[in-house]
Amino acid sequence: MDGSFATTFVRHPAGHRDNPALVLNADFRPLSYFPLSLWPWQDAIKAAFLDRVMIVAEYQTVVHSPSISMRLPSVVVLRDYVKQARYPAFTRFNLFLRDQFSCQYCGAQSEMTFDHVLPRSRGGRTTWENVVAACNRCNLRKANLTLRQAGMALHRPPRRPDASELQNKGRGFPPNYLHDSWMDFLYWDAELES
Repeated sequence: MDGSFATTFVRHPAGHRDNPALVLNADFRPLSYFPLSLWPWQDAIKAAFLDRVMIVAEYQTVVHSPSISMRLPSVVVLRDYVKQARYPAFTRFNLFLRDQFSCQYCGAQSEMTFDHVLPRSRGGRTTWENVVAACNRCNLRKANLTLRQAGMALHRPPRRPDASELQNKGRGFPPNYLHDSWMDFLYWDAELES
């Protein structure tokens, strides 16, 4: 995978203004892996002052106000647990994540769009079970034909994923920037190698 499409959703820290804080739920798991749940440092400090989060790791960078100085938070934990939806929203991004940013007809990972397996002109609906990620080339080739008419086959049949499935797939696309203080929290629940 060239990764260019998958990583366009991630910021790249350049200075202390871009020191994002990893946001963990009250169970110490990230709210999401892809895109990684990050807050700008200003939001993390504000949430800490409002006692909505605990700061569990900090950057070396210090910011100053007229009355205090503090290090920027790099990892914060929500004080209240945010219940995750059992099923993710049906969005273009979640669809691409479900299909791992690859065409379900040829496996290409560029110029991504989506395709209705049973075309809308033939009664197909826009649902998890009828829409797949497709490259432009395959989408144009299939047009408004059925799979049989187009002589095409799917790598995996489309289905509705649950939230944990998308979280696990998101782990396969780490952002270009991962601060060292985040590592213990990003993969702590992953199975250890023997």
